[in-house]
Amino acid sequence: MTTRLEIDHRAVRTGADRHPEKAHRPDNPIQRKPAWIRVKAPTSPVYRETHALMRANGLVTVCEEAACPNIGECWSQRHATMMIMGETCTRACSFCNVATGIPKPLDTDEPRRVADAVAKLGLRHVVVTSVDRDDLRDGGAEHFAQTIRAIRDAAPETTIEILTPDFLRKDGALEVVVSARPDVFNHNLETVPALYPTIRPGARYYHSLRLLDRVKQLDPSIFTKSGLMVGLGEKRIEVLQVMDDLRSAEVDFLTIGQYLQPTVKHAAVDRFVTPEEFADYAQVARGKGFLLVSATPLTRSSYHADRDFAQLRAAREARLKAA
Repeated sequence: MTTRLEIDHRAVRTGADRHPEKAHRPDNPIQRKPAWIRVKAPTSPVYRETHALMRANGLVTVCEEAACPNIGECWSQRHATMMIMGETCTRACSFCNVATGIPKPLDTDEPRRVADAVAKLGLRHVVVTSVDRDDLRDGGAEHFAQTIRAIRDAAPETTIEILTPDFLRKDGALEVVVSARPDVFNHNLETVPALYPTIRPGARYYHSLRLLDRVKQLDPSIFTKSGLMVGLGEKRIEVLQVMDDLRSAEVDFLTIGQYLQPTVKHAAVDRFVTPEEFADYAQVARGKGFLLVSATPLTRSSYHADRDFAQLRAAREARLKAA
């Protein structure tokens, strides 16, 4: 049965005004989800408090913009992924529910408001992501750096994870972000190389891979992380090759989750990957040397990020002791 949460997201976040580049596409009917991937609508008072705090600070969250199925659970635990640099993306990926179009100018007060919300929520760990801003000379790198520094000032005990765009053709941008020293640098490959032309047409697989590799070259102490969606038509052998590519870039943490189709205009779900297949992917990935792997149908980039960061740090310490 469709949850109220899903109905609310679709009512607010569909239509040609949100995804004008997809309006001409034929409809892809949305398949009924299997029992293992359905979620309950949020009812917790803490969820409502978190929602109110986001609105009071004028903040955007990827939890809402991407219609994340885990929003009820995460917000009920005061976990939210801040999305900076506006709510309009300059890319038009066929899997993504974030609105596309011409973004507004950067809000220079946003880093302070993000930091204020982090402090008020008392977060041990925060995830900060953004839309793609190809219209900016540095792709928004300095805005990321300012946000990291603002959080450090307002909540010095909070660890910071960033989920960045690819900074394609933005020379020097990555160095600006890394110099602000986030604890975790996440950039998602999203899918296998063969599907990039249809799923992630504005990006380049090997550029994204090099970005992650370069972070380790610039600062080996920063944890690196990347994520994949499955159920888009990829083959198992392709997923295993992506794992090898990520390990060649010394990526520490891999997430794998089920792709869910936001609207009828988005890429269709090819199939729903079973929990058993996810468990197999997790086992294989651990064998390839990742410090941490999260592979379940509902896994998303920032799902349980605070708990995962503690495990990631412990895994590194254990590996160093064993070396």
